[in-house]
Amino acid sequence: MANWFRRRRPATPAVLVGRPRSTVTARVELADLTPAIDAYLGRAAYLQLALFEDVSRAISAAPSTVAKTSLARVAGPHLDAHRGLVAELVARGVDPAEAMEPYRLDIDDFQRRTLGQDWFETLATCYVTAGFLTDFFLGLAAGLPAELRGRVESLLDVEAGEDVLIDELRAGIDANPRLGSRLAMWGRRLVGDTMLVARSALGVGDEAPGEERIEPVFTELVAAHTRRMDALGLTA
Repeated sequence: MANWFRRRRPATPAVLVGRPRSTVTARVELADLTPAIDAYLGRAAYLQLALFEDVSRAISAAPSTVAKTSLARVAGPHLDAHRGLVAELVARGVDPAEAMEPYRLDIDDFQRRTLGQDWFETLATCYVTAGFLTDFFLGLAAGLPAELRGRVESLLDVEAGEDVLIDELRAGIDANPRLGSRLAMWGRRLVGDTMLVARSALGVGDEAPGEERIEPVFTELVAAHTRRMDALGLTA
């Protein structure tokens, strides 16, 4: 049984104030669903770049200098993760642009579908999609060679700054209760689109392992998403 939401720092409980991290036992061996190394690194690298772009949009639209400065703490780790994954591709003798290109259109389309209509929806996008997909790619890292797995897990440990998203979203909801209802609906849409992106990353090959094996992966991911929404006082 694979504890696939584990963090790289076992001595510290993987829990943030306001955003509980999932520590669950999945009922599938995610190592069997990990794509080939170059495919994993290429997709993850482009995804982290996309997540960085999402936060950058939020910074650009932020209503105050304080908010802009705070959100920089969220953007930085995603850019660092992108650079680190690119470095792993280079070390393997792989052209990073070529490795990322097959996933560009799908991830760009995902970004367009999840842009949000205002600053708060953009923040919610950053919060929900980054948490969901980072957990998922950490789980898939279980199938990478041990040394590479450790480096990738370290790169994807991008929790820093998430408290900023929670604080900004909570402040907006407290000031305007109607915003909470709208963001709850937006969160439900986001998780559907995000699940599609995650599903496309599974290395199922020509012989799919069957939905009965894949379904538990998303059961645990949706449970983690529910806890993220709970941290905002919203219903998933």
